[in-house]
Amino acid sequence: MSGPGRRNSPSPGAVDAGHRRFGRRDRPPEGQGEDMKIGIIGAGNIGGNLTRRLTALGHDVSVANSRGPHTLTALAEETGATPVPVEEAARGAQVVVVTVPLKAVPDLPSGVLDGAAEGAAVIDTGNYYPKQRDGRIAAIEDDGLTESRWTERQLGHPVIKAFNGTYAQDILDRHRPAGDAERMALPVAGDDEAAKRTVRALIDELGFDTVDAGGIDDSWRQQPGTPVYGLRAGTDEVAKALAEASPERTPDFRG
Repeated sequence: MSGPGRRNSPSPGAVDAGHRRFGRRDRPPEGQGEDMKIGIIGAGNIGGNLTRRLTALGHDVSVANSRGPHTLTALAEETGATPVPVEEAARGAQVVVVTVPLKAVPDLPSGVLDGAAEGAAVIDTGNYYPKQRDGRIAAIEDDGLTESRWTERQLGHPVIKAFNGTYAQDILDRHRPAGDAERMALPVAGDDEAAKRTVRALIDELGFDTVDAGGIDDSWRQQPGTPVYGLRAGTDEVAKALAEASPERTPDFRG
């Protein structure tokens, strides 16, 4: 789980500027829906529910956790996903989802992403909970790294931040077709524009709109304690929440 129990797992001029920057007209590219090989590292609430939805959509999903593939038999039987050791989760994958507690990221096997397909998009769903789970991480609190920039450096691979403020159950229950008035939007941040397009297209296929939240150094706008974290809303509201975020970390999320 990337959030504290429930998430995996968050002036008029400023709002106007936010709508220009985090525009609702940003759309994923055409061609989504093509079956992909997807690796999921972490089988908690977010990882498990992404496994359920992505296999239902026809993707070839390999899933791993820290306890070994023998503990994933039930999930594999339910979904048709392939349980694998963590070292093999990214092998040949076009998308890799890293959805483990932040404190566990440095303990992932060295080169865990080395076998991924060329140009693979790596999704980071993680959040920093210094008091509840992760302990104090100086590079985040003292050096000012965003949580996903820190994760990116641990992994040695660019990441796309998504799903970090999403309720796990919403992945199963709140997906809607494009244009539906109740369709939710998720913020997506990252520096690799091609990988970001891939992730946004995949989220669109999952049944959610997306809002481009900028680069990884901007991803503080969707970290825990910000207005968009846990927000169940459409593109306009998500863009507004991103614009209203403060870079100051709230006391609940400082170690």
